[in-house]
Amino acid sequence: MIERGSKLPSVPTKLVNADGISDTTTDAVMGQGVTVLFTVPGAFTPTCHVNHLPGFLANQPKLKAAGVERIICAAVNDHHVMKAWAENTGALGQIDFIADGNGALAKAFGLELDLTAAGMGPRLARSAMLIRDGVVQDIFVEDGPGVGASGAPAILMALEAANS
Repeated sequence: MIERGSKLPSVPTKLVNADGISDTTTDAVMGQGVTVLFTVPGAFTPTCHVNHLPGFLANQPKLKAAGVERIICAAVNDHHVMKAWAENTGALGQIDFIADGNGALAKAFGLELDLTAAGMGPRLARSAMLIRDGVVQDIFVEDGPGVGASGAPAILMALEAANS
């Protein structure tokens, strides 16, 4: 699993943001500045849709005030689904989305979550990372269901600790 101090791997991906959908790499998207990346098992899934994404959307002004330049959500979904989710939640233009359609990011980060038994296949584990200039400063991976360690409040506390 990717760890604190690790440089981000370069993984081809699709970026969904206010400018549209583009082919890029993870290091190009998160290689400069301060980024918060949070990963979810899937767009529109109950916990992701009701708890995880809304927490980052609601706390976006506080995160920006704390020095975060970019907030990104990644899931093992195609870019059409990620765009629909961004639009549906009102997050498009405030949060960027990475569509990890084939799970390459999940594998490269060591954050694969096997939900085959639930009929969902391999997914990204629920996590959040604080990334500075392409290097993971902090990582929070949930060890059970729900949003706790990887939610926006945890990231805000980590930013406060790092900035004090």
